[in-house]
Amino acid sequence: MITVHHLENSRSQRVLWLLEELGLPYQVIRYQRDKQTMLAPDALKLIHPLGKSPLIEDDGVVFAETGAIVEHLVGKGDGRLGVPQEPEAANLYRFWLHYAEGSLMPVLFTKLVLRRVPVLGKIAARRFQPMIDVHLDYVESALRQSPWFAGMDMSAADIMMSFPLEAARSRAGLDHSRPATIAWLAKVHERPAYRRALQQGGPYAYA
Repeated sequence: MITVHHLENSRSQRVLWLLEELGLPYQVIRYQRDKQTMLAPDALKLIHPLGKSPLIEDDGVVFAETGAIVEHLVGKGDGRLGVPQEPEAANLYRFWLHYAEGSLMPVLFTKLVLRRVPVLGKIAARRFQPMIDVHLDYVESALRQSPWFAGMDMSAADIMMSFPLEAARSRAGLDHSRPATIAWLAKVHERPAYRRALQQGGPYAYA
């Protein structure tokens, strides 16, 4: 059985959602953040040297990095929610699958770090917001053209995009001025598999 080492309020929630969508059996080991630093506990370093979440164990092998985990699980699910057959949709799938962590999360994380710096950090965070807006506008434009990131059907690309857009909704300026993105988030949060994943993962600040 797959074991998910799940950190509260983290990228790990996407892994639980994917597992629920695919119907793969799994168990969850929950970890809590340090209340002062909000960092992951050292216990995760016993699973993988980087001590980050998500981590999964499958047949004695530890997998790290959300994108790599998603690709592994899609393979175990016989390709469901994976690369679409239609070439244009397949290109979109690959782009958004990697854009989530490669382009969108870095700017969101930078703003989070800046906000934690007293006085000057908050000023810098406000000046940094236009860089985030470029990405949010780009996402909005894409979701105005199709209901899901890879076209007409939900895929693992949508699962990858969920956490950065949830984080942006919480702390980086995503609001009803971008209605297609807000509607996409609402649609995600209504999925039965998403709701089951929340039950498995425990409290989650961004749903």
